[in-house]
Amino acid sequence: MGCDMDSSTLSSRIATLVHEHFDALPPRSKPTIHPDGSREWIPMTGIVVVKGENTQSENLTCVAVTTGAKCLSASQIPQCRGLVLHDCHAEILAIRAFNYWLLNECRGVLGQLPSPYVRRRQHQDVDNEWPPLELYPDIKIYMYCTCAPCGDASMELCMAAQEDPTPWELPPAPAPATTLASASTNTANTTDTTTQDALIGRAHFQLLGVVRRKPARTDAESTRSKSCSDKLALRQVSSLLCHETSLLIAPTANVYLAGIILPEEEISRVACDRAFGAGGRMEALCGRGWPVTTHREEDGSGYGYRFQPFRILSIPSGQIDRLYPFRKPPPCPSDDKPSKPKTKPGNVSAIWTIAPSHASPLPDHNPKSLPKLRGSNTGLYETVINGVKQGNRASAPLARGASALCRARLWGVVRDVVGADSCEEHDMWKGVLGASAYDEFKGVPEYVGGAVKARGQAIRDAREVLKGWVPNTGDEEWGLDVLTDPKKQKRSH
Repeated sequence: MGCDMDSSTLSSRIATLVHEHFDALPPRSKPTIHPDGSREWIPMTGIVVVKGENTQSENLTCVAVTTGAKCLSASQIPQCRGLVLHDCHAEILAIRAFNYWLLNECRGVLGQLPSPYVRRRQHQDVDNEWPPLELYPDIKIYMYCTCAPCGDASMELCMAAQEDPTPWELPPAPAPATTLASASTNTANTTDTTTQDALIGRAHFQLLGVVRRKPARTDAESTRSKSCSDKLALRQVSSLLCHETSLLIAPTANVYLAGIILPEEEISRVACDRAFGAGGRMEALCGRGWPVTTHREEDGSGYGYRFQPFRILSIPSGQIDRLYPFRKPPPCPSDDKPSKPKTKPGNVSAIWTIAPSHASPLPDHNPKSLPKLRGSNTGLYETVINGVKQGNRASAPLARGASALCRARLWGVVRDVVGADSCEEHDMWKGVLGASAYDEFKGVPEYVGGAVKARGQAIRDAREVLKGWVPNTGDEEWGLDVLTDPKKQKRSH
């Protein structure tokens, strides 16, 4: 977890590369300075793939750049129908964008096109339990963020920013059940309300090492989206692969984040060690592997999920000050506030990914408006507001407004990729091709073993350790027919 000084140059180069790509985005994708002097701020995240690190052939490729600071309230989730992004914080969008790019790479490799990042799995799998592809072993993946992840990794920073650091009064603990009978009777009725109440945002900052929901204004409706700290902590077990890409790419050690790069003033070592480190809240997972029989603890080789903490690397604060004018301003004393311009988080999220190496992007997402970004061909470019593409309404979502990163789109992509390859005969693909609803697609059928079952168990075990994890349910009962707009259906009849 310590800052590796030998990597500081790499960290700065990664940060510079991400900012160069962000700077090249059109103005509509960036925060606004209003005529009255008020200005917007927005967190920005990039994912960079490093090939051949510390070799003469080392090469850095920025594959995704995202911005965002918003997420949906709990009451909005049931109306999404897979077409609306629940969580538009920059870090979460970056992971989804990275997986979208990976799906593009997988599509090419399965179509016999070469990729410098993804290849056919090299080790034999007589039981056919592992996905057909893997990352090249000389690849490492880094995430760069302009600010600390919300949640546990930033609580010390939140405390330091308070005018009054006095701990808040803790809410009363729920009364214990008096009898086993009453406990069993009340469990079903109280689980939803109790667990939702247990998720806290930025409040009660003296509670450390706990799962938190995304912070919001005190007058805003609460969300069940977990903080970026919690979601990134879980990724140290589930890897960067989402469910869709985990069906195509085998879980090797380098599908995990090698490091997260932050401005030095955004790093609390105590908080990061507690939130992410092997000696913090995830200590119980040290040495664990899923499935146990394939994990080699001595060198981390082989296929399988594991607890693999990433490093926290830094760049000088002076570098971020030069590179990024859209940071959240530091708090100022109360008597200075009237003289300071007002600031607020921007409501527009920008999403950009590099084009696949085989130059054949997924259909319907070829961005003609932004063909290149700092010399990189564009694979996806979107501006998103309230979880849907700009110009569309999240309250009545339709396929035309759905981001390429939403649940329905990613499920549709992996179904098309799998359906075009001979691997469709594998048990693992039955759920992809045959599922009629999203919850069925995400479920782990009894007949499936290997990678799918191991990933599911790894996530369950990690959530058990991350005490207080409340699922953000309510957006599962829909099928891929949501990707056909009603007007198009009428015209086809």
